[in-house]
Amino acid sequence: MEFKHTSVLLEEVIQGLAIKPEGIYVDGTLGGAGHAGQICRRLGEQGRLIGIDQDADAIATASQRLEVFGSRVTIRRSNYSDMANILRELGIGLVDGILLDLGVSSFQLDNRERGFSYRMDAPLDMRMDDRQELTAARVVNEYPEMELFHVIRRYGEDRFAKNIAKHIVAERQRQPILTTGRLAEIIDQSVPQKMKRQGHPAKRTFQAIRIEVNQELNVLEQNINDMIDLLKPGGRFCIITFHSLEDRIVKNAFRTAENPCTCPPDFPVCVCGKQSKGKVLTRKPMLPSDEEKENNPRSKSAKLRIFEHI
Repeated sequence: MEFKHTSVLLEEVIQGLAIKPEGIYVDGTLGGAGHAGQICRRLGEQGRLIGIDQDADAIATASQRLEVFGSRVTIRRSNYSDMANILRELGIGLVDGILLDLGVSSFQLDNRERGFSYRMDAPLDMRMDDRQELTAARVVNEYPEMELFHVIRRYGEDRFAKNIAKHIVAERQRQPILTTGRLAEIIDQSVPQKMKRQGHPAKRTFQAIRIEVNQELNVLEQNINDMIDLLKPGGRFCIITFHSLEDRIVKNAFRTAENPCTCPPDFPVCVCGKQSKGKVLTRKPMLPSDEEKENNPRSKSAKLRIFEHI
């Protein structure tokens, strides 16, 4: 099966992972298997790919696309936070590479019923895992105004968060806000006209609510260090982010893993005993080429950072 090259920073990821034919690799955000398919094509008979995704649609799509690679591929429906347990169950100790392609996938955005997009009217859902109880509708209709403000301000970095939260609360008192179209209208009315030239005013708030529903930043922050420990010496960790909050977490975590020493800078020798886990291979993140951004507009904000374990 041919895999369309719409996966973000595909060549950079493949080079960054430095794939060995006999290696074991984990794609912790399998999605439509674009990256995973290219990894598998470089594996020999002894190589393995473990694909993880919490989205049932992703599992179905990826399973079909990767079927051609047979027993080299193992797919699990879960969150990448469960990576260590999944590897343990499979009898795998350490791996040669890990990939995370964060954020919302193209087929999640394009599926109207999932409620991720402000461009299509749909039920307010935004769950990456439809087994969980918290939905966007619950966040929008049940969170207190101050909590809603903090979500939009922190995760959407929206300067009009206070006004947006106020308008949402006022509207939901009249009747529940149950669709993406209605929420987008309310946000549009909460933002000054002159600011609308900078893109759709709902973009940041939808991002914020999605992050809250799926606890995306908390999961990343709490698990990134443990995932580094799952790598063999020389193993590579590639993470693609799509906004500044994710990128900051990855940058800081990789930097701390490289230089964890907490001794005062004037100490002649380290006494804290914290040892480096490896080295950051990307002092500055790798960005999509102009050609990629033109061919795949969703890649515009992507950044790739790579860490090598020692």
